[in-house]
Amino acid sequence: MKKTIVFDLGGVLIDWNRRHLYEKIFSDPDEMDYFLREVCSLEWNSQMDVDKSFLDAIDELVPKYPQYEEQIRAYFPRWEEMIGGVFQGTVNILRELKGGGYSLAALSNWSSETFPLVKDQYEFLSWFSPLVISGQIGYKKPDPEPFQILLHELKLDAGDCVFIDDMEDNIQEARRQGFDVIKFSSPEQLRADLVDLGLL
Repeated sequence: MKKTIVFDLGGVLIDWNRRHLYEKIFSDPDEMDYFLREVCSLEWNSQMDVDKSFLDAIDELVPKYPQYEEQIRAYFPRWEEMIGGVFQGTVNILRELKGGGYSLAALSNWSSETFPLVKDQYEFLSWFSPLVISGQIGYKKPDPEPFQILLHELKLDAGDCVFIDDMEDNIQEARRQGFDVIKFSSPEQLRADLVDLGLL
């Protein structure tokens, strides 16, 4: 049986990066770095990957950093400006895997409020079955539950799948559950690893 290939989305296929937006808002790179590290941090953003609404999270954050109210309030209405397109090299690999007859699935931390903004923009998202989004299931990586939900939908064991992600903690959890894993750093590296595994 051919392995099922499971992809993360942001950072692997889709170029989601908060800097794409905030480089337009901040003139001082150091201040932008501080803001993205301490104010609208990745930890803060991760609340919305499960079940928190952006507006609630923003309303809670503004009183803590009133000097950044304008920049905080830009986060949700201008969220689409954080998308810089796709990593075309990875999309090309995905197309090759699809052409090679592999089953493709996706497991991604993504808010249920913002995923609908992109889901119809990229044809390749329709190639995944299932496409498991954290904001729609109420659990996010690296918690064990999203991986188990994915396997339940696939009706497969972890050992039947190869999991590709750019975050080390997600890779470690997938490995712990028995997935074959590839930590993504570039399309070129991904291609080389897939060739090493005999999948390309």
